Amino acid sequence: MITDLFTQGIQMGIVLFVAPLLMGIIRKIKARLLRHRGASVFQPYYDIFRLLRKDVMMAENASWLYRVAPYIVFAAIWVAAALVPTFATGLMFSWATDFLAIVALLGTARFALALAGMDVGTSFGGIGSSREMMISSLAEPAMLMIIFTVALLAGTTQLSLIAEYISANPIGLRASLALAFIALIIVTLAENARIPVDNPTTHLELTMVHEAMILEYSGRHLALIEWAASIKLLLYLSLFGCIFIPFGMASAPASAGQYAIGIILYLAKLLLAGLFLAIGETAVAKMRVFRVAEFLGAALILGLLATILLFVSRGI
Repeated sequence: MITDLFTQGIQMGIVLFVAPLLMGIIRKIKARLLRHRGASVFQPYYDIFRLLRKDVMMAENASWLYRVAPYIVFAAIWVAAALVPTFATGLMFSWATDFLAIVALLGTARFALALAGMDVGTSFGGIGSSREMMISSLAEPAMLMIIFTVALLAGTTQLSLIAEYISANPIGLRASLALAFIALIIVTLAENARIPVDNPTTHLELTMVHEAMILEYSGRHLALIEWAASIKLLLYLSLFGCIFIPFGMASAPASAGQYAIGIILYLAKLLLAGLFLAIGETAVAKMRVFRVAEFLGAALILGLLATILLFVSRGI
């Protein structure tokens, strides 16, 4: 019991403390690709700790929702990320690693942040919240189609069992999984405000989405939101490793050596995914806001096609 709890705590700690490092590595790679020196890979840690020490400044008309939204966002995203199997399957809370539950937690965090963006009544917050809801209205159906595709293949929506099924069964190359993989890439870019959907480094009112909702935040509230954003990116990259490349994951109960190998391979997967993300963002320009619907519509169609292909023929 104590060993299982300790192992689960290790996974929760990994997703919490590795997420800022992943963000720093991606920024460093992008800077080097642009022939810039770039900040240290540990800069996100410095920014978070600096913001945690600062006082919070809030508008006079801010309600209680504006104050509690950062804590709701951080808690929901951290719990969702901790439920995704990273270096091992069958952990203590594996019974709760339902794909639909994770989507519900992410939706809760998004809803709370969108309400907070509109709470103060600024034009930037309203613009960001409306755009966020527009993106989520298309990204969530695409995500559900991806879930249905994987569930039809593995016979369950529990991520731990999905990873074990794909690891143990020679599924080969399937067109349905390839379509679901591409759809998940599009959803990941949209949900994490990455290029080409959004530019995480911009503050231009005509283009920003996520940054517009948090312009009024400061101090520890802003630190929690920024930390949650990095955890959310790690969550989606962990989904790729869990669903499509679950190889090397330990199966609990396992020895300390197996867990160590699983952690090393998981970190290697994150590094590889971060490298591809940085290269893609450097090579692609940001699209106009009104093109985002077409971009996410493609993800929805791909997810729907993947579900239909797998439903019609289990061998495709």
